[in-house]
Amino acid sequence: MAQEKEVASGMEWRITMADGSSEALAPDAGFAKIAWLALKGLIGGLVLKVWKFLKKAWDLGHNEPRKVIHCLKVGMALTVVSVFYYMRPLYEGVGGNAMWAVMTVVVVFENNVGATLCKSINRICGTFLAGFLAIGIHWIANRSGEEFEPFITGISVFLLASAATFSRFIPSVKIRFDYGIMIFILTFSLVSVSGYRVDKLLDMAGQRISTIIIGTSLCIIITVVICPIWAGEELYMLITRNMDKLAGSLDGCVAEYFNDSGGFADSDKESDKKALGYKCVLSSKGTEEAMANFARWEPAHGRFNFRHPWKQYLKIGASMRDCAYCIEALNGCVNSENEAPEFTKKHISNTAIKVSSDSSMVIKELAKTMKTMKKSSTIDFLVGEMNNAVLELQEDLKSLPTLFIPQPLQEAECPENKSTEQDSKKAVPLMEIIPLVTLASLLIEIVSRIEGMVSAVEELAGLAEFKSVDDRKTNQNQTINKVVPDHQGGLQIQRV
Repeated sequence: MAQEKEVASGMEWRITMADGSSEALAPDAGFAKIAWLALKGLIGGLVLKVWKFLKKAWDLGHNEPRKVIHCLKVGMALTVVSVFYYMRPLYEGVGGNAMWAVMTVVVVFENNVGATLCKSINRICGTFLAGFLAIGIHWIANRSGEEFEPFITGISVFLLASAATFSRFIPSVKIRFDYGIMIFILTFSLVSVSGYRVDKLLDMAGQRISTIIIGTSLCIIITVVICPIWAGEELYMLITRNMDKLAGSLDGCVAEYFNDSGGFADSDKESDKKALGYKCVLSSKGTEEAMANFARWEPAHGRFNFRHPWKQYLKIGASMRDCAYCIEALNGCVNSENEAPEFTKKHISNTAIKVSSDSSMVIKELAKTMKTMKKSSTIDFLVGEMNNAVLELQEDLKSLPTLFIPQPLQEAECPENKSTEQDSKKAVPLMEIIPLVTLASLLIEIVSRIEGMVSAVEELAGLAEFKSVDDRKTNQNQTINKVVPDHQGGLQIQRV
């Protein structure tokens, strides 16, 4: 009783050791209490993980509502297909093969119109071709007798499956018809093997083809009519966004190298994000190729005709990546530990910043041309200004050695003066000028690659028949400066 009162009143038991120290005795927690705490922690952790997952899913749907719309469209298509099981006339028409329509919707429905059309047409053509071939071979096998029938079927499956599989390694076939060939192999093998034992082969093939047509037609109608997402438009927006990012990266890298914040008034975090925008250009090759392939299957929509030159967008993307590689090397110079002295930077800072500014203006003008789909009336003038800035930068580079080599003395020549002059020339600190020359050479290379971008966009404008801007006054007042090589191997300005 005394112990219980002491525990109830907040007292504790202590043990006095031989050395005079004492330790408190804590009562042992029961097994039920330990188990409850463990279960409580497990449930709490699980609830927290579920909550984080739901929050990420909500943010994804809020930031990209197109994905939510695509999910609803897939659910709608599957709901309509499931009606076949509840409508007696349709169910009796397709029989138990109605499941093939459900499978077709699940496999074919993609998030953009081009991908859905590509898979739908491939699936229909592959199924038709495989079905007719399988029926023909089955008819020949039946006429050859029971002894030769399995051999004919097996040899036909081996030859056609091997040939179709080999065709998937051909690049031009793989890009556009890989899915159709896979469906051909699957359908031909199933129909051929099933036809050896099934009597009503024609009915089975007809039912499966009809269900596939129903599934693909439903997918095409829903994806085109309800909030369509066009692959061509996605490619078009990707190219224009990457152009803006490329221009921002060029300005940001050069401004950061010369510690000039004129081009970036935002926070440091935003400036770093703009300066690294070229990485999006470098990683977009696969997306561009896939979008261009799907865009070829799409009908005319919006500002894009049926025969819109989607391949030209791949050339523009390739020229942009060529420029982005140089900007990546330029960013390496900015972050290099081997830095040039400040007084040497000031010697070419104005011309280097002018080159980057004029170059970014050319890229932005190309992006504007792509967005408006109108030929630019100022692109030639901007290219001329960019080339003029390059010539000024080259002139500044020629005068760099005078900063390091002292001028010869105006006194009478003597052996001492000659030896002093020779020693000073030998002591030129080349390592201090190399980073600056590297940066300048990269800027000059970027300008040449931007001219490749200009040519690619102008070719697209001609193929896609971009509208011309009626600005006669601007064309009359403009003087186009073009940099051309002279007879001595240098560069000179030609006014047009």
